[in-house]
Amino acid sequence: MNVFLHTFGCKANQYDTEVVRQRLEDAGCVVVDAPEAAEAAVVNSCTVTHVGEGKMRGLVRRLARRNPEIRTVVMGCAAAVDEGAIAALPNVVAVVGGADSDGVAGALGVARGAAPELRRFSSSSRAWLKIQDGCDEHCTFCATVLARGASRSREPESVVREAARLAAWHAEIVLTGVHIGTYGRELAERWSLSALLALLVERVPDVRFRLSSVEATELDDTLVALMEVAPDRVAPHLHAPLQSGSDRLLKRMGRHWYTAAGYGRRVERLAARVAPLGLGADLMVGFPGESDADHRSTVRLVEELPFTYLHVFPYSPRHGTAAPRLGAPPADAAARARGAELRALGERKARAHLAARAGASADLVLEGRRGGWREAVTEDYLTAVVPADAPWVLGRSRVAARLVPRGAALLGERA
Repeated sequence: MNVFLHTFGCKANQYDTEVVRQRLEDAGCVVVDAPEAAEAAVVNSCTVTHVGEGKMRGLVRRLARRNPEIRTVVMGCAAAVDEGAIAALPNVVAVVGGADSDGVAGALGVARGAAPELRRFSSSSRAWLKIQDGCDEHCTFCATVLARGASRSREPESVVREAARLAAWHAEIVLTGVHIGTYGRELAERWSLSALLALLVERVPDVRFRLSSVEATELDDTLVALMEVAPDRVAPHLHAPLQSGSDRLLKRMGRHWYTAAGYGRRVERLAARVAPLGLGADLMVGFPGESDADHRSTVRLVEELPFTYLHVFPYSPRHGTAAPRLGAPPADAAARARGAELRALGERKARAHLAARAGASADLVLEGRRGGWREAVTEDYLTAVVPADAPWVLGRSRVAARLVPRGAALLGERA
């Protein structure tokens, strides 16, 4: 059976799709790039925003138009909270909530069984490894906890085994999940993210590990020390969700475990010890009740901290969450203006970091090839562009490179 795969959303979703891919290929299925050549499709959905859900529904309809015989299975977060709308889409034969690869296999008539440990990630020299799923917090805007359930961690030995397999093919492994900073808290023998990372560094050599997203308050001294003394093994890069620099708004969001000042202190301590440091954050604009004063507090905090990039996105009301009951959000025009201001500030921060890194060496991991150039990611999450004939060992190199901000056009594509 030929199967077409498509993923919406985060690295955890991308990992879940890779598990489905491996399970289907092990059963003799062939994963194809064109839906016209497929007998079935698996679409992994996201529920973070209404935009993402809308794109998923649009894709399912296009698949049916392009291939009227295709059988589509929708999995993931939007599937987990669906109340029948997805099942009514054309050619959908099953809606499988969350990361249930066994359910996907059953829906496609493939042998069922336990989810396999990944051997290889299909996309590049970098691989994702999901160490945890679910979340015990209840942010008022977030439907992910409704879709993914309570936090649950993989056993450390399972993580180490999978990391060792992936390290045979990949130069960087990104540890991902829904709330990885809580890793191990519910295991019989209590663990922590820093203990797991130290174990991986010890047991899985010759690969660079990177953390996908960690709350600033969950960054302990061990994690900081690993980034500081072994940046070739633990990438000196932190993506720490902020959402707002206003304490009033953080409380309305249900993010009770930190204040803006506390977040700033944690980040500043990290930056004082780790250099170079890639530092990113999520910021939300247009949350119900957000005022100009709240926005100015966010701008001031972002200006003060050494961010190297920002992910700015508008509030999106999600069914089943508490935020829609908190009142009306600000006008769309105000939210757009606030988002534009924060994105411009993020771009200035990115350019400043890039200028500070100009002429410095970088530890590169290959991501892609375009024309006469290769694109790679540095330890501090910059994009590097190097000649195609640069030396690489298992997708990794330390050579002179042109650094550009993440997402910028490659040198070879510029006029």
